[in-house]
Amino acid sequence: MGANSSKKLAAKCSFLSKDEQLIVSNSFKLASKNSERIKEEELTKLWGNQMDPRLLQYLNNYLFGIGDQRQSTVDLERFAELFVFCTRGTVDEKMKVLLISLGKSDSESNDIPYILVKEYVESIVASYMKIQKLSNTKQFRSWFSRGCFTSAQNIQRFAESLTHELATGESITRRALEVWLQGATILGQLLTFVSMYLFNISHKEKGAVTNEKPGPIQSEEQVTTTEKEKDRSLVPFCRGLDLIPSYPSILDLNQIVFINANLPQQYQLEWRFLFSSEIHGESFSTLIGRIVNQGPSVLIVEDRNGYMFGGFAPANWELGPKFFGDDSSFLFTLAPRMRVFPSTGYNQHFQYLNLHQQTLPNGLAMGGQHGYCGLWIDSEYGKGHTSESCTTYSGYQQMSHSKEFSFRHLEVWGLGSPPPTPQEKGERVGMSVLDSNTESKAILKLAGKTMHSEGYREKSPL
Repeated sequence: MGANSSKKLAAKCSFLSKDEQLIVSNSFKLASKNSERIKEEELTKLWGNQMDPRLLQYLNNYLFGIGDQRQSTVDLERFAELFVFCTRGTVDEKMKVLLISLGKSDSESNDIPYILVKEYVESIVASYMKIQKLSNTKQFRSWFSRGCFTSAQNIQRFAESLTHELATGESITRRALEVWLQGATILGQLLTFVSMYLFNISHKEKGAVTNEKPGPIQSEEQVTTTEKEKDRSLVPFCRGLDLIPSYPSILDLNQIVFINANLPQQYQLEWRFLFSSEIHGESFSTLIGRIVNQGPSVLIVEDRNGYMFGGFAPANWELGPKFFGDDSSFLFTLAPRMRVFPSTGYNQHFQYLNLHQQTLPNGLAMGGQHGYCGLWIDSEYGKGHTSESCTTYSGYQQMSHSKEFSFRHLEVWGLGSPPPTPQEKGERVGMSVLDSNTESKAILKLAGKTMHSEGYREKSPL
């Protein structure tokens, strides 16, 4: 069967869009070696080095069947069905893929062991991470070149975080699986990315597979489709480390993707390095100087017991006596397990930052109230606490090993482009001392000191 025949067959699959017809027909042609059916050994040869071996087995189960029902070949319609179900399928269609992949009937009403579902999800996460390395995109390289790798332990933690709400017993009802799949947005993004990659593997002359740096099949229409899918990679571009060649990364790529996937979509494309205690020293005032007026940010802490946790701060950090921010804020843990604690809407205590005050707490806070914060970093650098409970964030549990902790590492990343400077906003910037050292100016204001000279400035020279 030639290329035109595969395209004609794909065109008959009414559930495929024109873009999808091109992807599926080209992929089918490659895997089938221009015949009318794909042999299991040929597909295994094509896909085997591209993903976790467990996911390969699951997908082969779906395509070729289980046990006595297993066939040695698969036709284009079934092949196309897998692509559509994995990339944009309904809950029922994704349920069908999951059940058949696990060796169950899609009409089966029996409960499914939790461990099987967790293993299925783990195979998707592991494949996603492997494909990131194989793809070697600019986003991936921007982290990998800084010592950011992927560990098996964090793959397991990531997978467990995606399934933990199902872990109420040893087995899961079909209804519970449906509800979970309906809300499994991050898992859906990972599976879509993996599927788009597998069905877009490039090939050399005579259909030889390129396993070193696979990419999309080269056609103008298909490249457009693939470019759109890059937005779903969930790996942000790492910026701000050009002048720091020996950046001591503590983040694993799984942890970065976990945090990034939970951010508002407009902040998922780029992380800007702002502060690291390893680079900038152990100084709270230095921390403030590097994060104030830098836009939304992610703060990450590692305590001396190896617990990692932090928070997403959607508002500019500013010195002041009150809490601020909005309900897109959340706290999270990275080790020993991955969890996200979104806003409850109960109060607006999202962000707080203060320094050099006698009557107010001095430090950085997210959530809760003074003395009982979801996350507190004291102005006496190196100390903090995470409360046992926090009404600001849903499902919250104490994030550090002990309530009062000392930390060995703190880092902050800005999200997206930095806010415009006064010059960029067209504001007049003179040489007055009143325009410099905004931190001290804010502290004076908080202390109730009137700046009598505020209105008396020398005129700028003409």
